[in-house]
Amino acid sequence: MPHLILIADIGGTSSRLALVSANGVPTHVQIHRNDSFSGFEALIEADLAMRDPATTEAIDGAVLAVAGPANGQFIELTNRDWSLTKRNLRRHFGWHKLTVVNDFEALAYGVTALGPDDLAPIGQAHADKSAPMLVCGPGTGFGSAGLLRLGRGLQRAITGEGGRCRLGATTAEEARLLAHLVGELGPVVVEHALSGSGLSRIHRLFAGEDITPEQVIAAAHRDDDGALASIGIFLRLFGRIAGDLALIFDARGGVFLAGGISAALAPFFEASPFREAFQEHPPFEARLAATPVNVILHPTPGLVGCGQLGGRLAKALRARRAKLNLA
Repeated sequence: MPHLILIADIGGTSSRLALVSANGVPTHVQIHRNDSFSGFEALIEADLAMRDPATTEAIDGAVLAVAGPANGQFIELTNRDWSLTKRNLRRHFGWHKLTVVNDFEALAYGVTALGPDDLAPIGQAHADKSAPMLVCGPGTGFGSAGLLRLGRGLQRAITGEGGRCRLGATTAEEARLLAHLVGELGPVVVEHALSGSGLSRIHRLFAGEDITPEQVIAAAHRDDDGALASIGIFLRLFGRIAGDLALIFDARGGVFLAGGISAALAPFFEASPFREAFQEHPPFEARLAATPVNVILHPTPGLVGCGQLGGRLAKALRARRAKLNLA
């Protein structure tokens, strides 16, 4: 049995777990709703119980991508009351190694492994293959990360909490939204508007209908005028924030839009103000016009990035075991 690594992309709403060996390719993907579990340990225990015992015995370590800051021993999810201590979790499951990264850090490491069928381009542009890349997008919250290319195939992800940056307004419509959000939530951050709940807030304010983001998107597919207008406002705001982040990261290597909301809205980007708002950043319109933007369509892109990290970990554990056997 090869050395196996458990990989997990743990979001605010759902989690995706899989196994990976030294080749870095995720296999045996299992998806869980987080509401069914009390925390990380309960989720992982339930997932392992669904797998072949002979397979779980071969698991030497784990790579977890979590929706929150991942530095330090103590980890908390940003949008769910779950926490863990790395040392305790590793000992609980008897793993030799445990790596915990931010979920958008995992996404950043995974984008170079995605193929053309995994992406939907917005507009036409060509990447500078030596320049940094950006991954950002809405889901339960709003995440962001950059990927630096260091040469000789080396890469390094730079994480941040772009969703917690203060949100401003550049149009009368955005000013109306911002004033409403201030009254409802107090100090407003990006993910108050650019998230699943944010889409519902926008629709409630401008269409007067209190429905879930899934229902807004379903109504837009039926050509409902109110839903289409709400999505247009959402995507214009998304374009502006993505343009801001692309300038911050100098993401001439490409911008990748991640998160469940981005994928669900993929059919609406081309007809929306997204690209115009993305580029409307004087005096850098030309730079942003030359920056390619893609929506990630892959169903489990976080696991692709975790697979890259898990493959490295599996190789390291294999080398360590071989060295011990030779000693």
